[in-house]
Amino acid sequence: MGSTRYIMSRGELTRKDNSLCFRKDGKNVYIPIENTKEIYCLNEVSVNTKLLDFLSSNHVVIHFFNYYGSYSGTYYPRDQYCSGKLLIRQVKAFENQRTDIAKAIVHGIGDNIYEILYHYYKHDKKEVKPTVDWIRKEFHKCVDSAQTIAEVMSAEGEAWARFYSNFKYFLPEDFVMNKRVKRPPDNPINALISFGNTLLYTKTVSTIYRTHLDQRISFLHEPSEGRFSLSLDMCEVFKPVIVYRTIFDLVNNKRLQVEKHFEKKVNYCILNEDGRKIFIEAFEQRLETVFYHERLKRKITYRTAVKLDCYKLIKFILEGKEFVPFSIKTNM
Repeated sequence: MGSTRYIMSRGELTRKDNSLCFRKDGKNVYIPIENTKEIYCLNEVSVNTKLLDFLSSNHVVIHFFNYYGSYSGTYYPRDQYCSGKLLIRQVKAFENQRTDIAKAIVHGIGDNIYEILYHYYKHDKKEVKPTVDWIRKEFHKCVDSAQTIAEVMSAEGEAWARFYSNFKYFLPEDFVMNKRVKRPPDNPINALISFGNTLLYTKTVSTIYRTHLDQRISFLHEPSEGRFSLSLDMCEVFKPVIVYRTIFDLVNNKRLQVEKHFEKKVNYCILNEDGRKIFIEAFEQRLETVFYHERLKRKITYRTAVKLDCYKLIKFILEGKEFVPFSIKTNM
């Protein structure tokens, strides 16, 4: 998985000399610290302060999930990049240009949802046409006319709701949702969405850590204590591209199956360990998918595209250059 290490089993993660050591069932598995940028603990993993200090000195971000696959939190080393100038300008942008940035993000979400649905429309799923037409004719007008952040988020919410309502036209019956349920997810498709969105959010946390942006100052989502709200902003336009494309491919190609890869209880549904492994492998492959970036005149990955969106935001904040989030259509 390159610079990302995933730990799926229960055990203990410690420092051993200048390496990481994961001990499970009486056996040691050594993980080189070189090139490790983030670690995902997807089960009950014990750590100690010696390990956290070692991770901090090597600028490694570690994400923790509970047994049910829900995100618990992130150990975030002291800031690697600090810029007082950008911090001041980011605060000023929040005060004076928040709505403009939020609208740009929501326009990007709509554009990418449109491209995903238009793909199915071209492949004889004509039932998606009303939503495709609504995004093209009505959605962007609604965003442009919004006067408040609440109105911008309302337009975003309607776009996602219409998107979800089209799943029944191109997914198997086992994976059709009645409504989006998050905490906890109540069926297989909600379980996949929650897990995929959380992976993308934590990837964005790690990406922003390696820029000069401040995680706490967001524009679409309300800045709040206890979460990295800017990461919520910056990952939104990539959900259709990375999370939903991964889900649709896995489900429609029957690599994920309800009877094999999910645990269903009375009030929740989660991926089992085999299901998580399949999803993570596909998710990482999607992040590493290469495409040609017209402006840069070279090939990049979606992982790099997330970081480039952060740089676009920095250029907007510092230089006033137009902020246009990533688009599947233009690959920029």
